[in-house]
Amino acid sequence: MLATNKELMAAARKGKYAVGAFNINNMEWLQAVTGAAEELGSPAIIALSEGAIKYAGFRDIVSMVRLMAEEKKVPISLHLDHGKDMDIIVKCIEGGFTSVMIDGSALPFEENIAVTAKVVEKARPKGVSVEGELGKLAGIEDNVSVAERDAIFTNPTQAEEFVNRTGVDALAIAVGTSHGAYKFKGEAHLAFDRISEIASRVKALLVLHGASGVKQENVDLANRFGASIKGAKGVPDTAIVEAIRRGICKVNIDTDIRIAFNAYVRKALSEKPEEIDPRKVLGPGRDAIASVVREKIKLFGSEGKAR
Repeated sequence: MLATNKELMAAARKGKYAVGAFNINNMEWLQAVTGAAEELGSPAIIALSEGAIKYAGFRDIVSMVRLMAEEKKVPISLHLDHGKDMDIIVKCIEGGFTSVMIDGSALPFEENIAVTAKVVEKARPKGVSVEGELGKLAGIEDNVSVAERDAIFTNPTQAEEFVNRTGVDALAIAVGTSHGAYKFKGEAHLAFDRISEIASRVKALLVLHGASGVKQENVDLANRFGASIKGAKGVPDTAIVEAIRRGICKVNIDTDIRIAFNAYVRKALSEKPEEIDPRKVLGPGRDAIASVVREKIKLFGSEGKAR
């Protein structure tokens, strides 16, 4: 069944768990995420980037997601991830998405407020929920000074003002995570106290981006079959659990899915070089994604919450 991010995240905050937002690019990825969610009785957010929409085709991928979501018993949201092109954002609002993100985090504070409020104004009459972002997503190294940390992290006072002036349903905050497979050079550092402070001050539901764990087992497998992913380091499971405990109710996962898919497709091609059936090549990748999603659902505490 289709739902909005606001509905899924509000239930998560009340139940003290988080909903996973899983980026997809094609049918196999969609099957893996929705199948794992249905199997474990968990809500799930299907996230599409502007690049994924361009790759798969707007009507094709939206129709596929909505059809598959309507066939599932668990609630599924269709979410635009990191929207920056206003034309695409409006197209998503009017074309079947149940949630959109406007990423104005690179803009000056006032400009970010203005563009985010504009998206909220367009989305609200359609019943589409809106996520904004404040702060700079960048992994924090051991030698980063307090002043530099403050410049990167989401400011709680600004967060409160941002939410009050824009009316966003959800807010992605910067607390030390980063996108990609190389999140930290030293030990992982997340600003847990800042999560707690922001959660106590804002009405919006809180989101953690760049939250992949970068599972070493999958990295090693990918490298064994020809990849070159060296020195990758993600967010520890213990840090994710603590972030959820302090108020995070949506956790974004993309890199972990990419690495798993890459590893098992490489393995299939390497072990059976004579194979030309795409199902025999892409199938193991799909199964690997489903395994990642099941692990994340259990980690986030959303298993059984949709039953």
